[in-house]
Amino acid sequence: MAEAAVALLERAARRDAALEELRALRVALQAVPPAALRARLGEHHLGALFGLLGGNDREQVSACVSILERLLQALDPLYVIQNLREELQKGLLHPDESVKILTMSQVGRIVEDSDAVTEILSSPELLQQIINCIGGEKIAVAKEAIKSLSRIAQTQEGLEALFGSSLLSELKNVMAMSDVVRYRVYELIVEISSVSAESLSYCANSGLIPELIGELTGEDVLVRATCVEMVTSLAHTPHGRQYLAQQGVIDKISNIILGAESDPFSSFYLPGFVKFFGNLAVVDSPQQICERYPVFMEKVFEMAESQDPTMIGVAVDTLGILGSNVEGKQVLQKTRSRFQNLLSKIGHQAKNAPTELRLRCLDAISSLLYLPPDQQTEDLLRMTESWFTSLSSQPLELFRSISTQPFPDLHCGALRVFTAIANQPWAQKLMLDSPGFVEYVVDRSVEPDKASKDAKYELVKALVNSKTIAEIFGNQYYLRLRAYLQEGPYYVKAVSTTAVEGAE
Repeated sequence: MAEAAVALLERAARRDAALEELRALRVALQAVPPAALRARLGEHHLGALFGLLGGNDREQVSACVSILERLLQALDPLYVIQNLREELQKGLLHPDESVKILTMSQVGRIVEDSDAVTEILSSPELLQQIINCIGGEKIAVAKEAIKSLSRIAQTQEGLEALFGSSLLSELKNVMAMSDVVRYRVYELIVEISSVSAESLSYCANSGLIPELIGELTGEDVLVRATCVEMVTSLAHTPHGRQYLAQQGVIDKISNIILGAESDPFSSFYLPGFVKFFGNLAVVDSPQQICERYPVFMEKVFEMAESQDPTMIGVAVDTLGILGSNVEGKQVLQKTRSRFQNLLSKIGHQAKNAPTELRLRCLDAISSLLYLPPDQQTEDLLRMTESWFTSLSSQPLELFRSISTQPFPDLHCGALRVFTAIANQPWAQKLMLDSPGFVEYVVDRSVEPDKASKDAKYELVKALVNSKTIAEIFGNQYYLRLRAYLQEGPYYVKAVSTTAVEGAE
């Protein structure tokens, strides 16, 4: 098979290779492992194929792209950058997007190789073309360029190459192409900044991070909404948070939320700003953030109590994030009856709202109610039990009714709520006292699809792994749950049939 492919390759290496030969080569290569071709592959083969990419025949270009994709897999990334640098540069300038994608995928391989990546740093023309690809029409090409540049910037030499040379001007020129491209460059800068304090320092000194922050706190409400997502990503790292605090950005966001009351366009950016604080609270300290920026908590409650489904959804998501750890739960508990009343509304929405909001409510409820076994103090268990009972007059039945509906997403969402509380003794007693509930848990026939079977299995696993389950459920039910767990999520009971003489 390899011999036939090499023979076809030799023929295709002639500049005048016919389309039929290229088609035959493309098919032949699919049957040959790339490693088998490595020793037989010469520069003249690749040079000829890259040369054929310059033709106007789209089918010829398409065939060459497929062939090169296969052949280049056989080559070490260091070989590719050392011997095909000029071809890569031409590929990034090619008008056909498939050729750009092929070339960018090779750049992606090169930057992941510690030996090959240094070769790119000594090719300013190639780096310049990668930067220009951020402004490409095809998002796939732009994404690959962002990924490659981000990888290049993970070394001191890479940072110097991007920010300590004329390439920074190139980056700024690309930003001027359009709003969309400018945001792509910001996305790259935030990715680079997130790696280390030193990376952030380079990006800040380049002027690009201050520019992003200027847009975030500027007057254009639509730009604010886009920029806050990127600044939220930056806040996920300790050095990013420190920088934002030092620059007064967190205080500015808090003040913008405060002034949102009088802004008729606040609905455009408010959700993003509130999510920013929600994420900040989880990665930092919920108590400190909520105490220092009381406007954040107040706004979340206002949004959750409103009639606007968009605002309710954002508030519910944020409460789920905030209450995902014990410190956040305690912050919410301090608001006393206001949060208890809000839980009643969330329970109502979980039952009656449009599907998307119902799912968000179910996910938030799961997050709020879950307590890791090592944090199950009497006070916290009393708290989660009181939260559960605040959701509805009959909360267990509420989620059971949702779990029996023929909508897989809702079905799994309700099962996740049961899984969140499954290791808490009060919930186990409720489950046992609810007629038919344990039978429902061990009944495999009610799970119609893989996602549902997986969700049910997680519930069974959470119950079996609890220290109190055997005592509360009793031996009979406990053994049935353990058998379910051992059989796995997709077990099907074998049905034996007996042949009867004379039967059809």
